[in-house]
Amino acid sequence: GFYRNIILNNPRKRNALSLSMLQSLREDLLHDVKSKDLRVIIISAEGPVFCSGHDLKELSSEDDVKHHSQVFEICAEVMTLIQKLPVPVIAKVNGLATAAGCQLVASCDIAVASEKSQFATPGVNIGLFCSTPAVALGRSLPRKVALEMLFTGEPLSAQEALMHGLVSKVVPEDKLEEETMKISHKICKSSKSILALGKATFYRQMTQDLDTAYKMTTQVMVDNLTLRDGQEGIEAFIQKRKPVWSH
Repeated sequence: GFYRNIILNNPRKRNALSLSMLQSLREDLLHDVKSKDLRVIIISAEGPVFCSGHDLKELSSEDDVKHHSQVFEICAEVMTLIQKLPVPVIAKVNGLATAAGCQLVASCDIAVASEKSQFATPGVNIGLFCSTPAVALGRSLPRKVALEMLFTGEPLSAQEALMHGLVSKVVPEDKLEEETMKISHKICKSSKSILALGKATFYRQMTQDLDTAYKMTTQVMVDNLTLRDGQEGIEAFIQKRKPVWSH
C-alpha cells in the first residue's frame, strides 16, 4: 500500500501524451495523495517506448487553437504537479523518451533508467521546437547540453543522460525493477511529513538567490524541529532505537 504504480499503457501509440492520457495521468497522480499510506509514486510504461511525447495528430491544423492550448496547458499542469506532490515521484524508464516524454522524465524527482534507454527532444526536426520540454530540460541539464539536444534532436544515451544529470541511475534492464524498488523501500523508511516538507522546500529554494534560500531554509529547519516526527527522529537516535513515525 506504500507504492502507487502509474503505467503509461498505450504502446501501439508509443505511449503518446494525448489529451486523454494527460488527463488520466493527472487524475492518477492526485488520487488519495494525502493518504498516510502513500509514500512513493512510480511512473513506468508498457512497450519499447517509455513515451514519445504529444500525439501529433492532436496538433494538426484540423484541430483549433483552443484544443492546442488545452493540450499544452494540461501538460504543463501535470509536469509542475509532479514537483508539488508531497511524495517522491520516480520515473522508471525502459526505452525511448522523446519530447514531452523526455520532459516527463526530467520533471520527476528521481529517474532510474535501463541501459537501453535513450532521451531526445526532436521537435525541431518536424518544425515544432520543444519549447515546453526545454523548461524541464534546462533545469535538469547543463545549458549547452540541453541546447544541443533541442537544436539537433539527437538523442542522449542512458549513460550520457546519467553523466549530465537527467537520470539518477542506469542499470541493466533485468535490474531495473529491483533498483527502483530498492530506492522506494529506502524512501518508505522515512516520515512522510518530513519528506513532504523537504521536497517542497527543495524546489522552493531552487528558484531563490543564495542569501534568500539560506534564510528560508534556516527557518524551515527550525520549523522541522517542531514537528512530531522531527522530535521523534532525534529522540530515537539518542536512545539508539528505530523511530516510530506518525507521518
